[in-house]
Amino acid sequence: MRAINRFLIVDNIKLERKVVGGLELMDNQDANNRYLKGKVISAGSLVEGISEGDVVFYDRHAGHSIELADKKHYFVLKAGDIVIVE
Repeated sequence: MRAINRFLIVDNIKLERKVVGGLELMDNQDANNRYLKGKVISAGSLVEGISEGDVVFYDRHAGHSIELADKKHYFVLKAGDIVIVE
């Protein structure tokens, strides 16, 4: 599997649960966080500054998910949807 042109294929990284004041916050408590974290699986040939293996942050409303034969969900994003590269 590989991305083409200005597209990226990203595997979402689940953020660790937060503990605040001894209380563990559930996943839905972090709904105000606008950006998701993911690892780039494939970058299209026209994508600059981002390569396979990079960890990126992207807008939670960007792109769409796909499911492959291995039953794993990936996200297909445009390069412009990436806001931070770690």
